[in-house]
Amino acid sequence: MRRASALWEVFVLKFEDALGRYRKRRLTAEEAGELLGLSGRHFRRLIDRYDEEGRDGLRDRRLGKVSPRRAPPAELTRMQRLYQERYRDFTVKHFHEQLEKRHGYRLGYTVTRLSLQAAGLVRKGRRGGPHRKRRERRPLPGMLLFQDGSRHAWLDGRPEIDLVVTMDDATSELYSMLFVAEEGTASSFQGLAETIAKKGLFRAFYTDRGAHYFHTPKAGGKVDKAHPTQVGRALRQLGITHIPSYSPEARGRMERVFGTVQNRLPQELRLAKITTVAAANRYLKEQFLPDYNARFAVPAAEPGSAFIPYAGRPLEDLLCIQEDRQVGRDNCVIWKGRSLQIPPQPHRHHYVKATVRVHEYPNGRLAVFDGPTCLARFDQNGKPSKASRAA
Repeated sequence: MRRASALWEVFVLKFEDALGRYRKRRLTAEEAGELLGLSGRHFRRLIDRYDEEGRDGLRDRRLGKVSPRRAPPAELTRMQRLYQERYRDFTVKHFHEQLEKRHGYRLGYTVTRLSLQAAGLVRKGRRGGPHRKRRERRPLPGMLLFQDGSRHAWLDGRPEIDLVVTMDDATSELYSMLFVAEEGTASSFQGLAETIAKKGLFRAFYTDRGAHYFHTPKAGGKVDKAHPTQVGRALRQLGITHIPSYSPEARGRMERVFGTVQNRLPQELRLAKITTVAAANRYLKEQFLPDYNARFAVPAAEPGSAFIPYAGRPLEDLLCIQEDRQVGRDNCVIWKGRSLQIPPQPHRHHYVKATVRVHEYPNGRLAVFDGPTCLARFDQNGKPSKASRAA
């Protein structure tokens, strides 16, 4: 209080000095106002009040009055109660979005954050570190896509599982999100299949050096591109360049995505009372992914797209495990302990000792191929399917 009074006394003295110089025409109103940190118009207004009321006319007449823009206390109380009862694990930004979406809330983000901080419900954010220049994005969608997985306790009260995400570098748009027990070849194929079916073929694919993406002879060393994994082989067949990551910093954009998703998705799944992986995957496709893209995707630097429509063999016959096998004397192929019987073929009497190609699809189904021709299809247990003679 004493400090405020002292500051006011200093202001009065400076005002009276400026007023004297103004009336002696040594200063214009604008120059006098500038000395006091005021506009020339406001300085003239204070002269009128000073002449009528003396020093008291210089006091701020807003003191002690409630601002007409002040947030309603009842609404702030309601907001704080909702945060404590339902949204304690939400970030303030995510909480504010849910308030607007679900509770008819109209107050701004800043007043909400400050109110929560004043009530001791959230801590003030730490100051950011030194500025670092981010890598420039590719100018067009489809030039570079990322794929990565994040292991986390996504479902309330359930063990950790992996979330596999496929994202465009140019826009940060997410094309595929899926929960799996553990990321690997099958989840990579599923993410690629969903992306290509939705957008088309793209130019380059950037991943870490996980064993399902690359063979790395020496731990921490260069990948062996001469001996591709199943994912690498499929990308070559599709004409997509596969780029390995050699540093965590190079995957910074994807790491930031996972940071955002971890601060939002578990909370939304809890609110929706989702406890199974199947229900969570439906929620991802129907609700979370569209909402995320609407909120966080950015426009590309240039108009157009580098995606091209896919035309060729069915994607499922490329995005699958493929291995050659020799047929036995009984026209059967042994695959992981299962005997796959090749039925009679109109173009060949038998396949004894011939080399054929076995396909294992991400859903566990199987097929046997001779070049481009499908000889038979099987279910997960190796039993012939109804489409066993489909080409």
